[in-house]
Amino acid sequence: MDLFPQNTPDMPVLLLPDSPFPDVALSDQDGLLAIGGNLKVTTLLEAYRKGIFPWYNENEPICWYSPDPRFVLFPGELLVSRSMQAVIRKGIFSFSMDRDFEGVIRGCRQVKRSYGSGTWITGDIENAYVGLYREGFAHSAEAWQGNELAGGLYGVRLGRVFFGESMFSLKTNASKFAFIRTVQELQRQGVQLIDCQVYTTHLESLGGRFIPRAQFLELLARLST
Repeated sequence: MDLFPQNTPDMPVLLLPDSPFPDVALSDQDGLLAIGGNLKVTTLLEAYRKGIFPWYNENEPICWYSPDPRFVLFPGELLVSRSMQAVIRKGIFSFSMDRDFEGVIRGCRQVKRSYGSGTWITGDIENAYVGLYREGFAHSAEAWQGNELAGGLYGVRLGRVFFGESMFSLKTNASKFAFIRTVQELQRQGVQLIDCQVYTTHLESLGGRFIPRAQFLELLARLST
């Protein structure tokens, strides 16, 4: 039986709770591939390995994306401005990884955005990524001022690929500091590709750029094992 008889690139696939993901070529022009499914650890890991990630708002069904082109950062192309070099040199923040994952994802969920009033980090998303963290796949990075969490980010790592999910900042430059130090640390550990998923001017200023999805998937297949 054909599981997806009517799907076209303009019609997202409807997933049952345990349906397999369809080919990413079925994504629409915004990258939307499928709606539904679940947020189990095994499902999320399957999605990341196929170049797919969840992204949806509160009170909406789970939406899965695989945009083309893909916005990424190669660690060797990281751009550190003179102002951020000064921030790092002055020791305004201290850095850690995996010290307060739940605090970071909570900060990402609660911080006010410059657009809209909601958040894509629902309670279900938060619980799902805490589960990934406890299984050793999700990681956080923290920027501290003394004992105060000033900013940070979290994401998922598979092999030599890190998938950035969200960042937040309570102090000026805290998220940039956390991102820069994370990229430097991941590069030291052998990570060769950072998936930024979707474009932001903030990440572009740090060296992010677009590559074709086909190139991203080829790198993913080679580096994520």
